[in-house]
Amino acid sequence: MLENLSNRLNGIIKTISGNARLTESNIQDALRDIRIALLEADVAIPVVKKFIEEVKVDALGHKVLGSLTPSQALIGVVNDKLTELMGKFNDALNLSCVPPAVILMAGLQGAGKTTTVGKLAKYLKEHDKKKVLVVSVDIYRPAAIEQLQILTKNLAIECFPSDVSQKPLDIALSAVEYAKKHYFDVLIIDTAGRLSIDEFMMNEVKELYKTLNPVETLFVVDAMLGQDAVNTAKAFNDVIDLTGVILTKMDGDSRGGAALSIRSVIGKPIKFIGVSEKVTGLEPFHPERLASRILGMGDVLSLIEEVKNNIDEKETKKLIDKVKKGKKFDLEDFKSQFEQLNNMGGLNTIMDKLPSAIASKAPQIMTDKMIKRNVAIINSMTKKERKNPEILKASRKRRIASGAGVSVQEVNQMLSQYEQVNEMMKKFSGGGISKMMKNFRHLMPKL
Repeated sequence: MLENLSNRLNGIIKTISGNARLTESNIQDALRDIRIALLEADVAIPVVKKFIEEVKVDALGHKVLGSLTPSQALIGVVNDKLTELMGKFNDALNLSCVPPAVILMAGLQGAGKTTTVGKLAKYLKEHDKKKVLVVSVDIYRPAAIEQLQILTKNLAIECFPSDVSQKPLDIALSAVEYAKKHYFDVLIIDTAGRLSIDEFMMNEVKELYKTLNPVETLFVVDAMLGQDAVNTAKAFNDVIDLTGVILTKMDGDSRGGAALSIRSVIGKPIKFIGVSEKVTGLEPFHPERLASRILGMGDVLSLIEEVKNNIDEKETKKLIDKVKKGKKFDLEDFKSQFEQLNNMGGLNTIMDKLPSAIASKAPQIMTDKMIKRNVAIINSMTKKERKNPEILKASRKRRIASGAGVSVQEVNQMLSQYEQVNEMMKKFSGGGISKMMKNFRHLMPKL
């Protein structure tokens, strides 16, 4: 996400030289290159012009304090301005109303709106402890209603039944009544999408908006559309008063222009971003954190939240107790660690949130593809083999490789990785963890 922009800005800012302060002469070339980098990232021209002017005003005469270099001082200014451009802070959903709080979801077809409805319902249920009902009023796209029903069934979220023979407004009003009678906190309405903006679509969304008076009206848009994403959001906002935007596919080959332009162009906040296809791949949008990631400073706060939300504390405690007692770390434990990494979005997601200086030095001994392959290999083993890896001889390895659709060499590679982790775990047993933490505390003042 935003990798090209991040690399460009980092390279540009590092070229700044000077002694005591930032001056027009030592930031002129950098500002020109930042302007080009933002335009290449598909940021709206008026937004770029205003951004560059504000950076220039704030940077000129900015003192380089202490051990800061001029480039570090400029990073501080650019970071502040990027954060302001995207909205300063996270703008959370406003659900403080008489239940049910109605959330109207709008957007074009193909933006991932229906999937986002499921992700948002899961987020509100698990994060905010809300009782959530969802309903589809999309009577036009084949299997749209069925798609939402299947998705929510897998998430254990109730979906109000609807049918293509009904009118969208009738479906929505029936869902509201049902939500009231059954004490739901939130009702999320998935409206119909189109391949492009048309008058019929706009009139339908406008009728739903006026009748239902939703507490939140969210526009779901594909971040990979760049400025087209901003333009379609603006067109919807001209018809219905949007309260916010959800940018999907931010984990794809997104140039970042939509994330950097939307707030400034339409005056509405980005409330969530879709960061993976997983049902957990929806994050509250924090402008200050994304600005840090763009400038290579990472997003450790989001990473900590990912760990808290996706790591199974009971399983982790069981493993720690097992290792502390000197019991063997087996392949079942190894597989469990891979699955927890996948729950967090995979290694790429984790590395994306680390500061670039750390991520660039991390040894690339494992990839997301290798993790999936290793899980497949372990799944092809018997329970006895997982508990006792030492019995895995040539004939067993051939059978496992055939079952997982990999080569015997790849099975050996996985076992080698397991042995490395197993050796590390042995060092933690018998008080090893306490010794490690004690040494870490001694190192902290030096870090």
